This record gives sequence, C-alpha cells and structure tokens, in this order.
Amino acid sequence: MILLDTNALIWLEQGHPRSRPLLQADRQLYVSPATFLELQFLIEVGRIRLRSGTLDRLADDDRWLVDDPPAAAWFRQSLDLSWTRDPFDRLLVAHARLRGWQFATADDALIKRLPPRDRLEM
Repeated sequence: MILLDTNALIWLEQGHPRSRPLLQADRQLYVSPATFLELQFLIEVGRIRLRSGTLDRLADDDRWLVDDPPAAAWFRQSLDLSWTRDPFDRLLVAHARLRGWQFATADDALIKRLPPRDRLEM
C-alpha cells in the first residue's frame, strides 16, 4: 500500500512524468483527507488548478482510494514528528506510519527523515 503526498497526487492527476513510479507500482494507492485540505488551501491562493475540476471528482478517481484513519490514533502518531513544522507533512507522514504504508514523496526534507522502507521516492 502507498499513501500519496500531495504533490504525488497532483502529478498523477495532471499526468506529469514524475508520476511514473506510481504507475509502475503494483500496489493500491491511497490519499489522505489531509491532502484534500492542503489542496483546498492551494486552490484558494491560486497556486494550483485541478484538471478534474473539483476535489470531489479527484476523490472519486478510480486510480486511488481515500483512506479515513481514526483521528485520535492518527493525531497521536503525529506527536512524534517534531522534526517538521509543516502541519500537512506531519499529518501525512503520521497517516502513512499509522497504516504501515510507504509514503510516495519527492520532498527532500521528508526523504532525508524517512527510512527507505517507509518511502517511495519520486
């Protein structure tokens, strides 16, 4: 199982070449609810525009599933991630750890902190 970082989801949605490792992975892809909140922020400030048009359409894409972890366990898992001040990175890494899934990311700061078994570099 692979949890997608926000950029990984954007690249998949837009058909970017950096999404190829995900297309070649023979594992189920998941998206976190935290990703949709981050995307909403990015849309509101004009940093991105979705090809699919809306977050609801993006959530319903057959290429991935939206996972809904229990909030208390998820947030408790995030408490140990004091090495990042980015709330979305913290929640996404905690989500992947809670589930025991790899985290697909191109973020250098996350790649440096996550052991190879816990990440899929893009």
